[in-house]
Amino acid sequence: MKSELPIGVFDSGIGGLTVAREIIELMPNEKVIYFGDTLHLPYGEKSKEKVINYCSKICEFLLKQECKAIVIACNTASSLAIKNIEKEVGNKCLVFNVIDPVIEFVQNLKSKKIGIIGTNATIESNVYEKKMVGPNSISSIFSLATPLLAPMIESSFHDESIKKKIIATYLKNDNLQNIDTLILGCTHYPLIQDKINEFYNGKVNIISALDSIGLYIQNELKKKNFLNKKNYIKKHEFFISDFTNSFQKSAKSFFNKEINLKEIHIFNET
Repeated sequence: MKSELPIGVFDSGIGGLTVAREIIELMPNEKVIYFGDTLHLPYGEKSKEKVINYCSKICEFLLKQECKAIVIACNTASSLAIKNIEKEVGNKCLVFNVIDPVIEFVQNLKSKKIGIIGTNATIESNVYEKKMVGPNSISSIFSLATPLLAPMIESSFHDESIKKKIIATYLKNDNLQNIDTLILGCTHYPLIQDKINEFYNGKVNIISALDSIGLYIQNELKKKNFLNKKNYIKKHEFFISDFTNSFQKSAKSFFNKEINLKEIHIFNET
């Protein structure tokens, strides 16, 4: 596998752009090919079987683009489809998810009471609890499904007062009281991290995939000698399954420039 090949990143919508941006900023020699499955968002409300099917089609597409690595920039897909993805493409490219780097990062913090928020599917999977609870664990873990947050973020909802009320209603839940650390279990949530931090008055350690995913991928690429060392301009590519003006606007704000979005149909449906 050539180190010059691109890194594929996918999510159900704009949340994964936070991960793509982190990779681009940390590893400027790498080319990123992004796929946002806007046709099926949010994944958190879909069945496991459907999420696995969507991921399979997307990975097939990214392999056709000769990606050396695929980053599952979606917590729901990372929790429900990771085993299937690794089985299908793990022998053809590197596969990364956004959950394992966060868990590795948080386990070094010595937190005593950890809260986790995410989509219904992610929280119901108990993926964080299963991976973090062990004989040496000193943390108590409490989770809460926050299904309205991703659609609110995806739609670029602008009413700040209503947005704050939705966030506060979730964070006031009994499950999240007296926590010292909060894991943002959805790649959309870093886009409202400032408001979450404001709610806690900076007294809770807010952790997202962005705190660790870039370095995690960079280190793994280095270990396997897949990190691109050639310094030349890469033209990143952004594909979506259903073009929306809100996605176009969000992508532009993420990268401070106009992004050429390409709508492509990879699913066997009308």
